Amino acid sequence: MEWAMSELIRNPDKMVRAQRQIRQLIGENGVVQESDIPRLPYLQAIVKETLRLHPAAPLIPRKAEADVQIFGFLVPKDASVLVNVWAIGRDPSVWENPTRFEPERFLKREIDVKGNDFELIPFGSGRRICPGISMALRTMCRVLASLLYSFDWKLENGVVPQNMDMSDIFGVTLRKAKPLRALPIKKPVRSS
Repeated sequence: MEWAMSELIRNPDKMVRAQRQIRQLIGENGVVQESDIPRLPYLQAIVKETLRLHPAAPLIPRKAEADVQIFGFLVPKDASVLVNVWAIGRDPSVWENPTRFEPERFLKREIDVKGNDFELIPFGSGRRICPGISMALRTMCRVLASLLYSFDWKLENGVVPQNMDMSDIFGVTLRKAKPLRALPIKKPVRSS
């Protein structure tokens, strides 16, 4: 969630686009429901793009089932292998402008995060896919939609989006080196 909000605050045009879509669908004094999420394609694209750039688990452990040659190197049977999800999400041979936050790329292509499309596997794939994937996606979409619906956002202490620290700490999970500190501003009320 922190990465999604950081990217949106850093890219205010993308935040405004998402807010317009959400606020138009929900109306003036509504509440975001889980049933609204399928009708918010731009929000879903934001979540996918966030997971592409900032996967929660940047390395996925696997075990080789057989001896295999990869680029001339032998990976022996039973060897522990780490799939670098972070690098896959930033691979320029797969993604155009791989380091830029561009949710629009997912409006043009049908790519899911459920392990079927190997260019985007933030939850792993196959038998060992994260069992919490459904809950994580539902929660992330609904909470993000609620935050964008209810508030406008700005950085504290006059920090401008271009100067945000987007560095990460690489470990078991990928987290921001410097936590996001943003101020919610009550959304404007339209006069009748």
